This record gives sequence, structure tokens and C-alpha cells, in this order.
Amino acid sequence: MPSWSSTPDDGRVTTTRCALGVDPGTARMGYAVIRQDGGALVLLTCGVFETSSSLALSERLAILYAGLLQVIDEFRPTEVAIEDLFFNRNVRSALSVGQARGVALLAAAHRGLAVYDYTPLHVKQSIAGFGRARKEQIQEMVRVLLGLTSIPQPDDAADAAAIAVCHLNSAAGRDLYKSLMASKDW
Repeated sequence: MPSWSSTPDDGRVTTTRCALGVDPGTARMGYAVIRQDGGALVLLTCGVFETSSSLALSERLAILYAGLLQVIDEFRPTEVAIEDLFFNRNVRSALSVGQARGVALLAAAHRGLAVYDYTPLHVKQSIAGFGRARKEQIQEMVRVLLGLTSIPQPDDAADAAAIAVCHLNSAAGRDLYKSLMASKDW
């Protein structure tokens, strides 16, 4: 859950959230933790967990799980945003991504974190304003939105950052809607 605070100066209520974005994959799983203080977005960390194809699948999934728990425990996100699985022509690839996605869901559940799913189309629409934006456009917008001097690397980390930013933007809209609906002035 987000934490709420008010500033002594003007009494406005602002929200502070911290989201872990996850771009699932068994060979490379991207992650990014972004904090939102009011309207400001701050990248706390990002990277990838890589596993060798020479390892048994169970070992690869255990490495991903342990890595996610380490990031969750260190950066204490309030929620997790993960790319939704979309049907791929390559069934083997889709199954692999689904297994990695399951590991991320399990890690979030074991730490009591709410999980939010976003399709690639939704992420692109949220970040670039166009659901068919190219990968380079998304990466550049992530750089700009986070006030970075360079695009997060590798690509999987930038994708995870885009998912987290998408979630934080969407969550702000959901919070406003809930607030308006609860208001007697509505």
C-alpha cells in the first residue's frame, strides 16, 4: 500500500509509492525499482538476473526467485508490476516466460505485495502515448521520465523500468478515481 503524508507548508496530501517492475524471462529477467514521491519518479535500482541454459530449469527458477527476494528485501517496494503474458507463436518461449512470471508472482506473494499486470500494449501507451511505439522510443521516454542521463541497460532492465513507470502512472489515476468516488463533493 502507498504511504500518505501531508506537507506542513500547504497541507496537501501526497502519495509515496515504490514499485518493482519485472520483465519476466528465464534466461534474463529484468527488474527496476522506482519510487514515486508526489509527481517525481526516482530510479532506485535496475538490472537483470541471468541464468545459464546449462542449468536445470528448477535451478534457473530458484536463482530468479532468490534474486527477486533480495531486491524486494533491500528496496522494500510497496507493490509489483509485471508484464502480462501474451500469446507468442513460439510456444516454448511463451511457456518459459510464463514460468519466470510465476516465480515473480510467488516472490511477491511471499512478501505480501500486491501484483498488477500490464500488457505490452498498455505499457507502450502509458509511456509513449502510442501502443505501437518502437522499443527505442519507449527506452528514450523512460530515460526522460526518470531524469536519467542515459537509458537503463541492458534492455530488459529498461523494459522493467517502463513497466514500473506505467504502473505508477496508472496507480495515480486509480487513486484519484477512488478519492473522487469517496468524496461527498462528487
